[in-house]
Amino acid sequence: MDFLKQHIEALIFVSPQPVSVVDLKTTLSEAFQTEVSENDVLQALALLQQQYQSPEYAFELVEIAGGFQFLTKGAYHNTIVIHLRQTARRRLSQAALETLAIIAYKQPITKSEIEAIRGVNCDYALQKLLEKELVIISGRSEGPGRPLLYSTSEKFMDYLGIKSLNDLPKPKDFKETENSVGQPPDMMDAEEAAF
Repeated sequence: MDFLKQHIEALIFVSPQPVSVVDLKTTLSEAFQTEVSENDVLQALALLQQQYQSPEYAFELVEIAGGFQFLTKGAYHNTIVIHLRQTARRRLSQAALETLAIIAYKQPITKSEIEAIRGVNCDYALQKLLEKELVIISGRSEGPGRPLLYSTSEKFMDYLGIKSLNDLPKPKDFKETENSVGQPPDMMDAEEAAF
């Protein structure tokens, strides 16, 4: 039973959403190339739930949304909230946002092409975007020196809350800012022509 329990534990650990008993059963049956009974899966899950009730663990195995998932215990929620609040404060700088926007719309793109558009060195901004895993190195250009190509990552779409790059606003969707000081240029031309 320990063997089965460890495999179930591994499957639930790597899954980003709750794993159902049926999914566990079919995955394990295919992995072991023999039929695993639903009863065996349920017994292993009960043992895991009992094991993680121990105070030495900061998380527990919970039945939720039609499946099983590891969740942190309530005693640790305050610490997690503080950590999440601190990491949320680490926003991207203006330079990093500009670099990220260029990569998103022009990908795959080389560092020199980014710098040509921005007009400044982008080493630091690229480094931060790579560290935050918003950008990945997606290959090499066929150009001279075969420079690295940069593209956005899956985490980039999570960061922006979009399903695909097609959900990014199109450049034509951006409105030009109106002239806030004085009159718009076309009205000034009409007034100058009147004199």
